[in-house]
Amino acid sequence: MLSRLRNMFRVPDLRNKIFFTIFIVLIYRLGTHVPVPYVDYAQIKALQHSSTNSGVVGFLDLFSGGAITSVSVFFLGIMPYITASIIMQLLGVVIPKLEQWQQEGQTGQKKITQWTRYVTVGLALLQSSGLVIALHEGKQGLLQTIGFQGKDMIPHYNGLRAALIVMTWVAGTALVMWLGELITQRGIGNGMSIIIFASVVSRLPAQGGAIFAEGGWFKGVVIILIGIAMITGIVFVESGQRRIPVQFAKRVVGRRMYGGQSTYIPLKVNQSGVIPVIFASSILAFPALIATATNWTWLQNFANDYLVKGTSWVYMFLYSLMILFFAYFYTAIAFNPQQQADIIRKQGGFIPGIRPGPPTEKYLAKVLNRITLPGAIFLMIIALVPLLVFKLWNISQFPFGGTALLITVGVALETMKQIDSQLMMRNYEGFLS
Repeated sequence: MLSRLRNMFRVPDLRNKIFFTIFIVLIYRLGTHVPVPYVDYAQIKALQHSSTNSGVVGFLDLFSGGAITSVSVFFLGIMPYITASIIMQLLGVVIPKLEQWQQEGQTGQKKITQWTRYVTVGLALLQSSGLVIALHEGKQGLLQTIGFQGKDMIPHYNGLRAALIVMTWVAGTALVMWLGELITQRGIGNGMSIIIFASVVSRLPAQGGAIFAEGGWFKGVVIILIGIAMITGIVFVESGQRRIPVQFAKRVVGRRMYGGQSTYIPLKVNQSGVIPVIFASSILAFPALIATATNWTWLQNFANDYLVKGTSWVYMFLYSLMILFFAYFYTAIAFNPQQQADIIRKQGGFIPGIRPGPPTEKYLAKVLNRITLPGAIFLMIIALVPLLVFKLWNISQFPFGGTALLITVGVALETMKQIDSQLMMRNYEGFLS
């Protein structure tokens, strides 16, 4: 591990990518502490000390790195982009044009990415318009949990100031999206994942301290031990895979013989990673966001009672179902058994004991469904165990512990794998030269 860290900074190209990524993350963290204009900053500082974010609010504040309780220019954070990505992936199953783009490779992916940006800006505009009115009127819902209920956070409110705040938040969302794409193109790792990782990690020290302050040393130590056990389980499951053997038949081309090699298809136990947890939390955040921006009393009551706090049994039940659904849904998108069976058949390969074509497709689909279930159950356990512990011990200061651990460990593992691949590539280059 230490030798890997040393080698990371010995390669000039890789070192520049790492420093560039750190520089972009610092810009993002700076933006989360810059408040928007015309907002009462004195009230914001007072509420930051008294707020007990949990449930949906904790999730949103976790993903924004504290930008919500700071009412900063990155108030919406990365959530509109995540929501837009969910919408585009769901529509890709329904709309033939989007499905066609998904099959066009890099060209189609560029079109999907462009439309995802448009949807992100549209969602940011809708959410910011509702939230600026809610901040002024002190509506209940999300604002009640943050501590904004009944407080006018925008004194001397008028249409021009509201429009400026809305445009600032929309521009902030577009800037966060651009920063993430810069990391992907010129830095190390996936840009959006790195930004989420930075937001989550930045909140962990304060949340960890809140556990000891609210629950005492005994509960704090027990929760830390549970967290260590969960990290061990995450690393173990993330590394687990089912290897499907593939044999390639021998063939003669001219005077040479090709093929006859054996390889395997690695199917991860947790094929979808942390995506189901993020998607499920995002979907459950919708009613609370809508309740904040509307006067629908029944929706506001439902969000307050079952969604905002995040410790109700209804929330946990819906959370579990959505994690299970998105685990299968995202796995079906990421791995297509029919396409994989066609690739194996065209390359002259076969799975031992399985005939090429439709039998191979059915076999791959069966294996994929069998290993996806334990992966989804694992995600449910990791996401629900902290919520159950906090509910039993009546701790409200540390929301979404399972989500935070999944994101931090998952992103760290994927980033290190990418660094390892780049180090290996450069070692091969040096060896071949």
